Amino acid sequence: MTHVTDVHYRRHVLPYYRAFESRFGYAALLGRTRHFGWYEPGQSPWGFAAAMRRMELVVARNLALPPASSVLDAGCGVGDTARTVARASGVRVTGIDGIEPDVAIARQRSARAGEPGRRTRFLLANYHALPFADASFEGVYTMESFVHSPDPRQGLAEFFRVLRPGGRLVMFEYSSTPQAHLLPRARSALLRVCELSGMPGMLTMTHGHLERLLQQAGFVVESAYDATERVLPMLRCFSVLGRLPYALARGVGRGDSLVNAMSGVEMYRHQETWRYNICTATRP
Repeated sequence: MTHVTDVHYRRHVLPYYRAFESRFGYAALLGRTRHFGWYEPGQSPWGFAAAMRRMELVVARNLALPPASSVLDAGCGVGDTARTVARASGVRVTGIDGIEPDVAIARQRSARAGEPGRRTRFLLANYHALPFADASFEGVYTMESFVHSPDPRQGLAEFFRVLRPGGRLVMFEYSSTPQAHLLPRARSALLRVCELSGMPGMLTMTHGHLERLLQQAGFVVESAYDATERVLPMLRCFSVLGRLPYALARGVGRGDSLVNAMSGVEMYRHQETWRYNICTATRP
């Protein structure tokens, strides 16, 4: 890791994921997977696992790569997205993450699922300084991991470097409304969520900014889709589940100690502060 990203990761990202509320909440509700689900009209908002698998299939469809292609999952967590993408497309996925226990779980789950070693592999690494040669992959994707980046330009430069010409980059990421356009309560909620969750990239990437950064990095942006409506049913469930514990914590002056409950309630209440985007780009 570079010095800046290493310090940020140790001080802000790891404490968030190591906190009891994060570990318990992600395990109890999402099986340790850490991304939103995809919902079509009429689908049950409480079917979290099915919704997350649908979202992972959207990754595979947007990559649109032939079987046996080499793909990088930049911020793989426990590897659920990597396994779904590999099975759906027949590609070979290398997942990297900075949380060592998650990398171990990803390896264990793939082994238990009988995944051939050539289909998924998982490494401890940082996407700002990737341990791969130039032009190593036909595809790269992120699943809600780039918001943790303190240096998006460096991250995109690394994605460009390891992609082969013609390779595809797909990013499932949040963007934020410029703070000057928000009322004080909404602005305060956004700042608290990003600070306590270690997400400086979300503040950096105001609406449309990721697309501009991609172009500056040398990518050709193919599409930028606002998928906010597809994830709102899950966020509404999170706001319902978090409302009481967040209210109780606020009552004793500890509202920020329940980061995920706070995030669910405040981000559903202040939907004007954010969007959920799917950006697809290619390396010329």
